[in-house]
Amino acid sequence: MVNDDWECTLGKLICWLVSAFLVSGCAQIDRNTPVVSVAGNELDDRLRSIRGNPWYRQAEGAIVASTQAMENIVLSAGAAKNIIVFVGDGMGVSTVTAARILEGQNLGFSGEEHSLSFDRFPFSGLVKTYNVDAQTPDSAGTMTAIMSGVKTNFGVVGVDQHVQRGNCASQSGSELVSALMLAEVAGMSTGVISTARITHATPAATYAVSVERNWEDISNMPVAAVDAGCEDIALQLVQFEDRLERLSGVEVDGLELALGGGRRHFLPTAVLNDPSVESDSTLKAAPIEPRVGLRSDGRDLIDEWQIKYKKGRYVDTAASLSALNPMDKGPVLGLFSDSHMRYAADRLAVINTEPSLSDMTAKGIDLLIGNPEGFFLVVEAGRIDHGHHATSAYNALTDAVELSTAVGLAVAKTNPRETLILVTADHGHVMTIAGYPRRGNPILGVVVPPDSDQPAQDVEGRPYTTLGYQNGRGFQHLPGATNADLAYAEPINAGRHDLSEVDTGSGGFHQEVLVPLAAETHSGADVAVYASGPGAHLATGTLEQSVLFHIMNHAANLSVRAAVAIE
Repeated sequence: MVNDDWECTLGKLICWLVSAFLVSGCAQIDRNTPVVSVAGNELDDRLRSIRGNPWYRQAEGAIVASTQAMENIVLSAGAAKNIIVFVGDGMGVSTVTAARILEGQNLGFSGEEHSLSFDRFPFSGLVKTYNVDAQTPDSAGTMTAIMSGVKTNFGVVGVDQHVQRGNCASQSGSELVSALMLAEVAGMSTGVISTARITHATPAATYAVSVERNWEDISNMPVAAVDAGCEDIALQLVQFEDRLERLSGVEVDGLELALGGGRRHFLPTAVLNDPSVESDSTLKAAPIEPRVGLRSDGRDLIDEWQIKYKKGRYVDTAASLSALNPMDKGPVLGLFSDSHMRYAADRLAVINTEPSLSDMTAKGIDLLIGNPEGFFLVVEAGRIDHGHHATSAYNALTDAVELSTAVGLAVAKTNPRETLILVTADHGHVMTIAGYPRRGNPILGVVVPPDSDQPAQDVEGRPYTTLGYQNGRGFQHLPGATNADLAYAEPINAGRHDLSEVDTGSGGFHQEVLVPLAAETHSGADVAVYASGPGAHLATGTLEQSVLFHIMNHAANLSVRAAVAIE
C-alpha cells in the first residue's frame, strides 16, 4: 500500500511530466503560464479518488506481492536443491481460466477475481506445444520435450524425431535422457505421480524410452518388437535402476516413488478379484474394476519389484499410503487402480480406496524431502485430459481445481528459496469460453447477459452454455453421474439441443459440440507455464516446450552434477 509521502511525490512527478509535454508539444503555450499548478491540482484530485478504487488497490497489492515473491528468485545456475514439475494434462489456458472461476464460485465468490494457487507465482510464460511431425500434439511427444529438452514426434516416448513409430529397429541411437534420469544419477531422490496409469504417455516420458506410447505392457507389443529387444513401459519402470546403471555406469538406487494407476499392466492375464471390494454399478461413479492383469508373458511385476526391493513398500489404497512412515527407508510403489484413477469428482461420489492427487503429492514430498542432495518430483493431473476428451467440462475443471490444491500443498511444504516449482500443461483442448455472460454467472451454466436476468438465446430461441467444445461426442444429460467416461456408452450427439430444462452444472452434463467425433481432440494452441523458486525467472516469454527442460537443468545443474557422478 502506498503512503502519503509517496502519493505526494507521485502527484508532483505526474504534474511535471504533463507540464513538460505541454511545453514541448504546444508552441502556443507561454512557458510562464502556471500549467503545472493547474494540471497538478486536477490530477491530484483525480488520482486521490482513483487510489480509493478497490480495483486500483488490488492491482497495486499484486505488484507488492510479486516484488516480495521475487526475493526468492536466485539467478545463478545450480541454486535449486529440489524441483517439482506439475503437469496438468490437457490444461490449456481456457481450462485454467474456467477452473479459476469454478474454484472461486465454489468458495462463494463471483469467481473471476479468484486466483488458483499457481496464478500467484511470480513468473509465467507461454509454451508452444507442436510435435516435430504434428501441428496439434499428443502427450507422448510433448512430455518428452519437457523432460528431455528435445522436441519429437507424435506418439513416441523418450526418443527423438528420427525414429519410426512402432518400429523397434529404429529406436537404437535415438534414445534421449530425461531430467529425472539426470537427477537420479546426480544423487537426488526421484519420484513420479499420476492420476492416470503410471505407464501412460506423460509419466512414462520421465523414465522410459519407447517408439510406441501404447506399449504399456508386453501384450500390446508385436512379436517382432519383443524379439528385437524392445521392452514394455511397465517393465522399464520396474527395471529403471538396472537400466540406468547400465547406461551411466554409476550405481543408483532407482525411483524412490511411483504412484498412480495402471495395475493391470504389471500383472499376468489372470483375474485376481478382491472380494473385499464391492463393485459400484450405479451411474454415480465408475464401477470398481476387478484386478485384471493384461501381461501375456505371465510375469507379476509387482511381485518382482517387491523381491528386488526388500525394504520397498507396495501400497494400493489411500489408507496404506497414508500409513507410510517417511522415516522408513526404501522405495514406494503405489498402484491404486487397474486403469486410470478416478476423476476427482468421481472419488467424492462414492466410498472408495483411492488417494487424491493432493494426498499423493503431500505424501510424496514427505517421502522424498529428507535427501541432502535434494529431490526431483513429477506430478501429473492426468484426468483433466480425459474429462475434456469426453466433453465434460465438469470433470476436467474439477480435476484442474484439485491440481491447484496439490500445488498449494507443495508450496506450503517446501522452501521457496531452494525449490523450483513449474506448473504447465503438455497441450490444450478445444474447449472455449464464449457468449457474453454477466460477472459471477456460473461458469458451468447457461449464458445470462449483464443487462438481463434471463438466459441469452440463440437465433432459434434456445439457451446456450458459456463453455463448449469445437468437436467431440456432444450433448449428454446423465443425472447423478460423476464419471465422464459413461458418455462413451451413449450415442454421439453433436449439434444444438434445448437446454431449457437441463442442469448444465451437474456432473452428468456434457457440453455441445460442432463437429461429431468419437472423442474430443487436443488443440494446437499455446499453453502456459507458471514458475516459482530458483530459476523461475527463465520461464517468461513464448518458449519452445523443450526449453522447460533447460530451465530445470539450469536451476539444478542436473547435467553437470550427473557428469561429475559419472566421472
